[in-house]
Amino acid sequence: MGPYSFVQSGTNKLKRKPWLMLPLLALSISACGGGGDTTAVPDPSGSDKPPVIAPPIVTPPVENPPPVQELPEPELETLPDVKAAALPKAGAPSLPPPPASLRIPDSVLTMAVAQPLSVVSVTSSGDENENNTAAKAADADLTSRWESAWGDEVSDADNAWLQFDFGVKTAVGKMTLHWENAHAAEYAIYISDDAQNWYQLRYVVDSKGKTEEFFNLNMYARYLRIQGISRKTQYGYSLFEAEFAAPDSTNSMPELNTSAITFPLNGSGRIPLPAPVKPIEMVRFTLADGTLVTRFGMVGRSRHARERGEDWNEIGFGVNDTVDPAGKPLDKGPGAHLNFVANYFKNRTWGVEFIDNSNVAGVTEPRIVVNQYYQQAQKGGGHSFVRRFDEPGVTGFGWMSPGDLLDDSTYQDPGAACPVVAKPVNGVLLRPDSGYNGVIGANDGCSVVFDRYPGHRALSANADGVLVPNGSSVDPRVLRKGDVIEFTGSFFSTREAMDAIGDNGAFRYYTNELTYVMGQGLRPWYGVQPRLMNEPLPEHTLQGGLGSVSYDYADNSTFIFQQPHNTIGMQNMQRFMEGRRWLHTNLWTGEHNEDGNDRNDAGRQLQGPRFNQSSCFNCHVNNGRSVAPTVRNQKLDTMAVRVGATGTDANGHYLPHPIYGQALQMNARSVETGALQNWGNAAWVADFVSRNVSLADGTQVELRKATVAFEGPEPEVYSVRQAQPLIGMGLLEAISDETILSRVRSTPDADGVLGTANYAYDPETAEVRLGRYGWKGSKVSIRHQVTNAALLDMAVTSSVYPKQACLAGPQDCDSATAEPGLPDEAVTAMTQYLHLLAVPAQRSVISGFPKGVSPLAYLDVDPAKIAAGEKVFKDIRCVACHVSEVKTSARSEFDEVRNQTIKPYTDLLLHDMGPELADNFSEGLATGSMWRTPALWGIGYTQFVAGGTPAGYLHDGRARTLTEAILWHGGEAEVIKNRFVNLPTAEREALLAFLNSL
Repeated sequence: MGPYSFVQSGTNKLKRKPWLMLPLLALSISACGGGGDTTAVPDPSGSDKPPVIAPPIVTPPVENPPPVQELPEPELETLPDVKAAALPKAGAPSLPPPPASLRIPDSVLTMAVAQPLSVVSVTSSGDENENNTAAKAADADLTSRWESAWGDEVSDADNAWLQFDFGVKTAVGKMTLHWENAHAAEYAIYISDDAQNWYQLRYVVDSKGKTEEFFNLNMYARYLRIQGISRKTQYGYSLFEAEFAAPDSTNSMPELNTSAITFPLNGSGRIPLPAPVKPIEMVRFTLADGTLVTRFGMVGRSRHARERGEDWNEIGFGVNDTVDPAGKPLDKGPGAHLNFVANYFKNRTWGVEFIDNSNVAGVTEPRIVVNQYYQQAQKGGGHSFVRRFDEPGVTGFGWMSPGDLLDDSTYQDPGAACPVVAKPVNGVLLRPDSGYNGVIGANDGCSVVFDRYPGHRALSANADGVLVPNGSSVDPRVLRKGDVIEFTGSFFSTREAMDAIGDNGAFRYYTNELTYVMGQGLRPWYGVQPRLMNEPLPEHTLQGGLGSVSYDYADNSTFIFQQPHNTIGMQNMQRFMEGRRWLHTNLWTGEHNEDGNDRNDAGRQLQGPRFNQSSCFNCHVNNGRSVAPTVRNQKLDTMAVRVGATGTDANGHYLPHPIYGQALQMNARSVETGALQNWGNAAWVADFVSRNVSLADGTQVELRKATVAFEGPEPEVYSVRQAQPLIGMGLLEAISDETILSRVRSTPDADGVLGTANYAYDPETAEVRLGRYGWKGSKVSIRHQVTNAALLDMAVTSSVYPKQACLAGPQDCDSATAEPGLPDEAVTAMTQYLHLLAVPAQRSVISGFPKGVSPLAYLDVDPAKIAAGEKVFKDIRCVACHVSEVKTSARSEFDEVRNQTIKPYTDLLLHDMGPELADNFSEGLATGSMWRTPALWGIGYTQFVAGGTPAGYLHDGRARTLTEAILWHGGEAEVIKNRFVNLPTAEREALLAFLNSL
């Protein structure tokens, strides 16, 4: 049912409009297919069984209701396609990289202009016929071609190869392949000096064929072989021509002018991040008389919070597609509540203000005055309160919708009668004295007053155990302090109003559903009986404080890490959406990764020639982790590979690599044409090494990690790191330095746990600050993290790192010759988005799903088991590093994250995790075996957020399960890890249930 309706609720203080209820309720029911009136509830399946007749709702008489024009349903936005990179074929061979003897030595002169190279002979594993022979692939004729054998007599046509012999050991800088339509979809490039011992130079997955260029081959060998892995078509591999060129300045990597990266060796002179006195926007404040004012932002959504992709109703009240005939869970697809409508950043956010006088002394009949602040003119009445919990035929949606629209004509008007109202300043009402029509605080006739909990039908269990109306009614009553109120808004504009602001998109949207507690404010919620009725979540579940994301009943778990704080401010919602747009922008094309969104022209062609990914979202899959190492030959370009020429020295310096700089940038494109190129700077999974660990109950656990190879020269030191989840970063920045430093130890505790702070120089001020972000705590702020990742992972500059040369160190990283990059307003938008990105509430309480409806997997929980697991977590002292509770300070510019009690399960300190997790890459006080404790909040959502993309745990994604992750712990965690190993089965499973609830 659409939230565009009001039900009369009676009061002695305000004039009521009893006609307003029924036509609007009928409109809403007809629009969404549910509701509660005196008519038969239809069976959505269309069967011939008799309808269930619902008892009547007691309503006031209808007095000449005006005609109501039916409004269109919001457009149902489809979910964005998962654009995950293709993985290599499982079981394909992975050869070692070439040794130094097959790399171009320094003694070989690199030409100023590349000279073409000729081959002596070409051979193959087999040709399809005598015409299209191997020699045709190197005859300088783009009309002739080689065709591999593929007929019926060929047992494995995919395993064909083509081999080039240069006659002598030859320095090769570039190769160009010209494919016919029947090209290799996946193939490897091998080199050898004897045609017996082969080494892997490149590996290609998801080839598009046509013309493919390979630069920076760095090959010094006699033979090159193209080894097929899989064909694009049913025919053989078909290659028109292969061309080769000697190394020159245009096809080979230059040596960089590197300079040392410096870290402070202690916290001497530490300066905390700036702490503004007042927040950028106040989300809640109290007036002098005790009136509570709550302001929050909303954004357009295309469906309600409890709608899923299938029909679901109580037993006997309509079709239920959530279970199969055997009663097993069955899922027909997600709903569309947490995803983002097209152009969500453009005129699709608005603000809502609740003025609640339940705390005012002497008020016996409290009320909420509701004002809304849109970016365009609207129809009046876009509010709904209190879901239809007394109607078993309306399980996913439907509202009772009490409240008084102060000027009914704003709804009846065929246009958009509610004008744009400027948002008020912090701490002040727009109309604190005059109000509207005697209602103090109301902005205009589009405001609404809610002062009565609606009357409804009393419920009793029927033979199926379903709570159904029993023929009695519960009378409406005045609101009371502490009442739990469900609320949703709506976006009801007109085509003309949208056109007037130059927006040709939709003009009707649903939005978030919120829970408000009279006298307290907004609270994250979950659904209880009857029928997922809103209830504030218990405080112990609020991992991200009052901004925690409520439970998700729309089956949108892939979006759970993409939500704003529950308490997000009116204007901050727009900031959040603009920042989200930047994180989803391809910084070469300007295109959004979700279809239907306008191109971000300010984000076009900002990227340098070599990079890992073109948007933040490509590494942080759905704002979660990067793609885990899963299969041999997998390129690790959604992960970060930090490299150096040496480890950190005694003065806290390390030198970037002379070819790669501070990080591998594994993909490339021509800056002139934008065409993708292969420059051979990737790291890939060469193989896996494993060992088994026995748990106390005999369970065997295989621990596996990838071995890494490099297409180019192997760096002296390197560290493979997966992207971490982005949730809660603003909350972590709001923790005071003093709170973090209070946990630092100079001597180990009884279990051997220390805790060391890392420090870094703020790249903009050169001031020493406490490290908070990054796997080794080497980034001091969200802004530092964003701009550093933009440069190292996406080759995008900013005012913080103004040149591509910053990759090689600070020496040439000056702003005097800054290169085009992220505008400052984009950096601000991205950091604000991350400040406001929320943490899901812990899933440790049972949801009140309608009887017969299958719970979603991530909401099907065992509270007793989870509670027992939390006790084990504490008893074996996982909390020595994964600190379960902390209070944020008032230092943030965002009110949403100030003074919140949160449960991040991190101390933000460094701990020595032992040699098996060591990467030998040091950053400041973080040695090669030291890692910053990662936050655990949201960890139970890891696989759901990944949406089918392989996701792992620990810094390099090696752990496939939480059990594996724990068993890799060593060093300071060795004693605690061994306690886990020795747990009884039931306690171990309880601990894992607890972690999966986070």
